[in-house]
Amino acid sequence: MVTRKSRREIDQMRRAGRVVAEVLALVEGELHPGVTSGHLDRLAEQHIRQSGGIPSFKGYLGGGRYGKGPAAFPASVCVSIDSEVVHGIPGDRVIREGQIVSIDVGAIVDGWHGDGARTFVVGEGRPEVEALVGATRLAMMAGIAAAVPGNRVGDISAAIEDVGREGGYGIVRQFVGHGIGTEMHQDPQVPNYRTGYRGMELQPGMCLAIEPMFTLGEADVEVMPDHWTVVTADGSLAAHFEHTIAITEHGPEILTSV
Repeated sequence: MVTRKSRREIDQMRRAGRVVAEVLALVEGELHPGVTSGHLDRLAEQHIRQSGGIPSFKGYLGGGRYGKGPAAFPASVCVSIDSEVVHGIPGDRVIREGQIVSIDVGAIVDGWHGDGARTFVVGEGRPEVEALVGATRLAMMAGIAAAVPGNRVGDISAAIEDVGREGGYGIVRQFVGHGIGTEMHQDPQVPNYRTGYRGMELQPGMCLAIEPMFTLGEADVEVMPDHWTVVTADGSLAAHFEHTIAITEHGPEILTSV
């Protein structure tokens, strides 16, 4: 069921979103050749908890469920490197010059979720890699711009797809944007491509996580044996950007910003 938030509830979500944005800024400052993905995870968890939040991802089983054991996501952020699209598990991997690193962060503050992601180029990247990262961010912003009252979910999808097709990128279809609020994943789903169905009408008070994922090759992906890490099937590089937004009478408001 799609829930519409009051102004007060949106302001509460903004607190969680600010923590997400702060973590992404901290990671950007710490991301350099030689750092491990596990170090970035520890830095993120420390900041989330010191800010009065809870990491949304740690212990996540999917479907809104949390728990312990091998099926639960073991870290506080997702660190996806090069051909890893999403849900990369941080650990002792050392990040190298020229790699691209996608950081996905979720935080819960007083029961409300914020969710955001950015892809970074470590050091100096090749022109085609920089272009991929720039286009994925541009697609996210195009999708956000389409999130106005009276439009439909499919208008967000179309705006994202148009940017991806113009650049000739693979547009990942298995993972999509989503509603967000007191749960990390709520209705509606927000595909990054046209489905042939325009979807529900966008109304003030709806909150969405808009998150395109583009690749330098084909769009097909696979899940690794750890049951979480999603990689491109052809080994091509991937980028991922995400903002949590609120739809208001005056247009979209980005909640995951400092």
